Amino acid sequence: MRRFSQRSHLVTLSDINITPLLDLAFVLLIIFIITTPLLTQSIELKLPRGGSPDKHLNKSDIRTVEISNTGYYKFESRQMTLPQIVSQLVQESRVNSNLILYIRMDKESRYELFAALLDICQKNSIKISFRTDPTPK
Repeated sequence: MRRFSQRSHLVTLSDINITPLLDLAFVLLIIFIITTPLLTQSIELKLPRGGSPDKHLNKSDIRTVEISNTGYYKFESRQMTLPQIVSQLVQESRVNSNLILYIRMDKESRYELFAALLDICQKNSIKISFRTDPTPK
């Protein structure tokens, strides 16, 4: 009889309590939901008014350049110089003939920055689209 009672003390629990695991999963899910919108960084721009809303385009064909009022460029949310942007755009336009470059520029930005980008796009036959705040109806 004594052996049987000793053996019962050595038996381990085979059940796992998953409540703490579920709590952790829900907390991580909430953290990711809250922080995901904060990951998209762009320049705070005051776009000029005008234009109309866009027609639907394929997102893989669109690249965005932002020109700040302090004089620097951002290409796809990464700060770059104009020659870096040009080399990247020329490479991508060779692969994708439907490539469209969205140009977002602060209304207080210097025109020279915009003109340099526009000139390079025209020389390399890259389609461009100027971004504005649509006029409210």
